[in-house]
Amino acid sequence: MFHVFNVIPTGFFNNLASGSNQRIYSDCIQLIYKEYEREISYRIPRNRIRDTLAIYFLENHVELSHDEYSGDRTANDMAGAVIRKFLSKEVGWLDEEIDDATYEKQIVMTENGIALAEFLNQLEKPEQEEFSSYIYNIYNTLNNAEQWKENPYVNGIKNINKNARDLSKALKKLSTFIRKIIEKMVQEKTLESLTENILEYCEGNFIREYSRLTKQQNIHIYRMFIKTKLDAMIVDDTVFGRMVEDCCKEENIDYVQAQDAVLDMIQATKRFLVEDYDQIMRDIKHKINVYLQIAVGRARFIRNREKDVRGNVERTMRFIMEELTELSMKDVLPDDMDVLFTMNRHEFIDEGSIRYPRQNQTIKVPVVSEIEEMTEDAIQTAREAQQKEAYNPYSRDLMKIYLEKKIGDSGEINSDELPLNSKGDMLTNLSSIAYAKDNGFAVELLDGYYEVNDMILRRFKIAREES
Repeated sequence: MFHVFNVIPTGFFNNLASGSNQRIYSDCIQLIYKEYEREISYRIPRNRIRDTLAIYFLENHVELSHDEYSGDRTANDMAGAVIRKFLSKEVGWLDEEIDDATYEKQIVMTENGIALAEFLNQLEKPEQEEFSSYIYNIYNTLNNAEQWKENPYVNGIKNINKNARDLSKALKKLSTFIRKIIEKMVQEKTLESLTENILEYCEGNFIREYSRLTKQQNIHIYRMFIKTKLDAMIVDDTVFGRMVEDCCKEENIDYVQAQDAVLDMIQATKRFLVEDYDQIMRDIKHKINVYLQIAVGRARFIRNREKDVRGNVERTMRFIMEELTELSMKDVLPDDMDVLFTMNRHEFIDEGSIRYPRQNQTIKVPVVSEIEEMTEDAIQTAREAQQKEAYNPYSRDLMKIYLEKKIGDSGEINSDELPLNSKGDMLTNLSSIAYAKDNGFAVELLDGYYEVNDMILRRFKIAREES
């Protein structure tokens, strides 16, 4: 049985194990790898690698631990120690050669060292995959038989199957790690950070690429063509026979094994594009809906539980309702301020709204506070501040007026007809959906997304319930 430790040195991973130098060694191998970006091969003079590492030690003010290096603490000496360690047979990240012309020592990255550096780079800064390119590559390959007729196995079905498998892995990773976005949403503490999270999500790379996958490069546009071409490969004895022969030579297997391998590639590609793809996309769509539902629920929860000025106002209102049970608000407040306090409205009532008794603190020592009488100017200023604080541009009433105005006499409206020229428009559209049921409207989700000014929103239709 093949094992990875049969092809790498015994201490290949030791430098990255727990220890005080693991971060330094990780940084150094990545710096060395970066030095080769502009070179025609993975071979650079030793003194250049040493200078690069010495600059790293000087600029970052780091030193090798005394447990692993007891020599001089100069940057050049520590850089040399790192190079010697990477060159050792136990590690095997680097190799050393003598240039035939200049007799200068050259540092060469081993294949395993290159693979390790690329792996570390990928962990730190994962590359953003373009999902739609895989589908287009499959379509383009099948649509241009001249490109692969000379070698129908390597350039044809093997390339097509690889793109299908890469797309499958990319979508599975996406479906798996959307959970991180949802977990981040649940942990948001303020409306401001929650709003930024939503905007970052809507404006991020993920939603744009997902939108392209469901619109411009939608699988339904290409699926029938791809399936027909793959089926034609099987029934065309000439093409299928050449693919099997090429597979025998390329994979060094007999004709029967090659025939099974080619057939498995074709069937696996068809199965993914026809069946598995839809299942994965349904799972992603479900998790996106969960994300948006959590966003709305989290916003309501934060709004009702905030500890800032708005939260204090809400607690004050609850106190007023408990104390003034026999008086109406009109007996307490002027008429022009009555509209600011919509008491007993109960917009969001469910089983979670039940309040359980709490143990009140006993006041043992009375405290007398002097109350300063407010002037008319101070009262007016406080009133204006309260009116400004109480104004919510995305309230249920304003959203009802907004939808009534947009729908007009038609009875319904599609999301494509709603304005989406600014972030405010996007939040207005989201709020109108959140309050739609309470305002007497029905929301129907439609397939796909629409994009305006780098903002993307799920397509939907809103109609009056009587319609």
